[in-house]
Amino acid sequence: MTSGARLPQRTLIVTADDFGLHPRVNEAVERAHLYGVLTAASLMVAAPAADDAVERARRLPGLRVGLHLVLADGPAQLPHAVIPDLVDAQGRFGDNMVRDGFRFFFLPQVRAQLAREIRAQFDAFARTGLPLDHVNTHKHFHLHPTVLALILAIGRDYGMRAVRLPCEAGAPLWLRPWVALIRARLERAGVAHNDYVIGISQTGRMDEAALLHALANLPPGVGEIYCHPATAGDEPLTPAMHAYRHTDELDALLSPRVAAAIEAAGATRGGFTDVLACNPSTTYGKRGASLS
Repeated sequence: MTSGARLPQRTLIVTADDFGLHPRVNEAVERAHLYGVLTAASLMVAAPAADDAVERARRLPGLRVGLHLVLADGPAQLPHAVIPDLVDAQGRFGDNMVRDGFRFFFLPQVRAQLAREIRAQFDAFARTGLPLDHVNTHKHFHLHPTVLALILAIGRDYGMRAVRLPCEAGAPLWLRPWVALIRARLERAGVAHNDYVIGISQTGRMDEAALLHALANLPPGVGEIYCHPATAGDEPLTPAMHAYRHTDELDALLSPRVAAAIEAAGATRGGFTDVLACNPSTTYGKRGASLS
């Protein structure tokens, strides 16, 4: 981040992804925000329980809600007839992200449909009336340059001010150039971003031990810890989540030990909105610059 008021040395955004996927997710988000350390949630606007999520969010004015764009392995906002090259007959995106990434880049017809769908999801979020705290993508598909370019172009029309930078310590070498590209493009566009993220390598396993380890080793700057909490149920939320430990993640967010560790780390919690409010002139440019 750049000029403006000085922020605390460590600022922490604790986010639940997949808000709206299932009532179990929504219930966990509400509980973790009211009684735990959760500060933000990322909404899947076309998911089955999106309306329930929005209703809960309206009761929780302190919960910062962003748009979790779904462009893979999930339901689309637009029907198959409008985006036939993107979704199956049931209106769902597939999970072959490598194949789809090539199609987004090389096929103008597919790219045009992708732009329509991204705009439709921004439209759906705007209709909720909730302030747009941030934007990110399911499975971090905005690592793809075409997806990111469309988000930056379309998000401008909806007041988008912050995007998750999927930058985690220990990321594979092949991923680092893509993260650097995202950072540079966000900075050129004047869009805020976190300095680092925690949760990629431990996706579905952000239990108390994982959170305590992360909190004991927090670097300076604006960090985002993201997770996938849900209350208990008999079936996986989705086939891809069969190994996720959702209730362990919820328990971690409710843990007094985790809350104490955040306090001990000297980290101020909030959403992207709160970070921007502390430093309204920021464009989140240089890593940790305003936090020194």
